[in-house]
Amino acid sequence: FADVVDRVNPAVVAVGTGRRERATAPSPRGIPPEFRDFFRFSPEPRYREGSGSGFIVSRDGYILTNNHVVADADQVTVRLLDNRVFTARVVGRDPNTDVAVIKIDAANLPTIVFGNSDQVRIGDWVLAVGNPLGFTFTVTAGIISAKGRRLDGLVDENARYAIQDFIQTDAAINPGNSGGPLVNLNGEVIGINSAIASPTGTYAGYGFAIPINLARHAMDDLIATGRVTRAILGIQIREISPEDAEYVGLRDIRGVVVNEFPSGSPARAAGLQPGDVIVSLNDTLVDHVAQLQQMVGFKRPGESVRVTVVRKEGDRAGVRRSFDVRLIAAADDDTSLARGNDARDSAKAGEMEGRLGVRVEPIPADVAHRARLSDDQRGVVVTDVEEGGPAWGRLVTPDRGGPDVVLAVNSTRVRTPEEFQRAVRVVPRGAVVQLRVLNLNGESYQTRIVRVRSR
Repeated sequence: FADVVDRVNPAVVAVGTGRRERATAPSPRGIPPEFRDFFRFSPEPRYREGSGSGFIVSRDGYILTNNHVVADADQVTVRLLDNRVFTARVVGRDPNTDVAVIKIDAANLPTIVFGNSDQVRIGDWVLAVGNPLGFTFTVTAGIISAKGRRLDGLVDENARYAIQDFIQTDAAINPGNSGGPLVNLNGEVIGINSAIASPTGTYAGYGFAIPINLARHAMDDLIATGRVTRAILGIQIREISPEDAEYVGLRDIRGVVVNEFPSGSPARAAGLQPGDVIVSLNDTLVDHVAQLQQMVGFKRPGESVRVTVVRKEGDRAGVRRSFDVRLIAAADDDTSLARGNDARDSAKAGEMEGRLGVRVEPIPADVAHRARLSDDQRGVVVTDVEEGGPAWGRLVTPDRGGPDVVLAVNSTRVRTPEEFQRAVRVVPRGAVVQLRVLNLNGESYQTRIVRVRSR
């Protein structure tokens, strides 16, 4: 390990940040109300400091770090291994990948060597280098514990095109390590240390890094233009479930499910449909969401890709279709992507439907009006989900992140509880039923495909 550290350490930096915040004005206690206008209680600004890590990627002073390290900073400083300190400027930030580039005015700086994160294997030895808890230029060792991890809460929650495909490591990572390199035994950076999973806020065995191939793509755009231009298919997607695979006729539970399309989607125009399972892009197999996001994200707007899907057409499952889709640029989002006729089946409006374990009601007219729902957005609202039932954890009620509105059962459009129940009753017991669902929580309503096994 010592030889690796000798090669890497000179290119690692300590990043310090400062941010001015307005303090709350003190309450004018003890002063009669009629006299308060004679006194001014101006809040004093507070200066909040932060720290992180980074690494030098060019001899003239470009440095790669995390977006969350430098976001909203009024001042950024960089300290090198030889104790020189520089004021840095933020070249650009990408909340979608949590990557940022900063620049110092210097020359002939040591630089890090880039590796290939696609070639990383679980079990490989790695070193994490950075400045945890104020201990500058600290090195820890571990292995690659997992790949393709999703970590909600790290990337900006307002970033619409966030890509989450983290490398997990058991090398000790603590606050202050963010932005530092994760390197292999050749001294090549294969990730940017970004987060930990811990009940205490300090190392508990689970650290996460952004794959360097993804970070490098964002870095090149940030250096060239100050922002990332991201290509998109124009689809809303989610991970595949066993029910999805069975419904469309896939043997392996691999692929990505198409939920819905935003306005102007090139994928929809090319022929993709909600519920399709994307199994390959340009003949490369697709296993999970982050993989597809990266594959598309490495392309440029205007390029065409071949998307292969598996779908169910009528009663025929396992139908494979391919479509050529011309990618478009993502909108700028502050870059600065269910039994026979027994009692359980004869539920009426407002009663628990037995096969899926859900209770649905009509959408009240005044609610539909206030929510400005179009005719295509009107269905039956989910008011209760049986705990442990088939739809538990798949559909949500108003008090659990909803309300969800069911728009269709398989290919049958439903607008009333009676239509919903008739559509569910024809599904064979033990079969997977597809629901098209609209979630009304939040300012922008989201449509998704939910597949549930009936009982």
